[in-house]
Amino acid sequence: MDMVAKEAEEYAAEHTTPLSPLLEEIEQFTLTATPYPSMLTGRVEGRFLQLMVHLAGARNIVEIGTFTGYSALAMAEALPADGKILTIDHDPEHAQIALNFFDRSPDGKKITLHQGEALAILQGLPAGQADLVFIDADKRNYAAYYEESMRILRDGGLILADNALWYGRIFQPRDEESRAMAEFNERVKADGRAEKLFLTIRDGIYLIRKKGAAPPLP
Repeated sequence: MDMVAKEAEEYAAEHTTPLSPLLEEIEQFTLTATPYPSMLTGRVEGRFLQLMVHLAGARNIVEIGTFTGYSALAMAEALPADGKILTIDHDPEHAQIALNFFDRSPDGKKITLHQGEALAILQGLPAGQADLVFIDADKRNYAAYYEESMRILRDGGLILADNALWYGRIFQPRDEESRAMAEFNERVKADGRAEKLFLTIRDGIYLIRKKGAAPPLP
């Protein structure tokens, strides 16, 4: 189920500031040379991520799910020169594709890619250090990723969880992934540690702020 009409998607993209030529190249590559082009973040969501990086004053970002590197590079372009992104993907083919694109960008030096199981890697990260976490990986583990993200996030930091609408399947979940996403949404809704806003951008983004005072911007 398409949650946003194609005409509305196209209109939104036309009225959104274009992203860099390399990001446009990654988009075209993903649409034409990968079996799952719908996994691409795209211009509207990519620009939204960049704005969130700016508004949060983020310097330390963790991304769960790299795919072809579009969202990681979009956020890297919005980071200050000393900003850093750790992006995680279990698929070695996706990891290599993303690294090839990162190597072509001056902002690629801000990105460290770990290829492996995301949950194990997250569990090895220190608590309270991340400014922003972007979750866009296997749906069965969203709840576990969320708990680890809350642990590694600083007070006042942001979590952005992609595919929160899961193509409308959350309304009548009949498969494991759909049930996992519906349960994840309910978990976040009930979590008193966070302030949250459910956005209907593309396939849904759950925007979550960890309660607590954010540190002053430098």
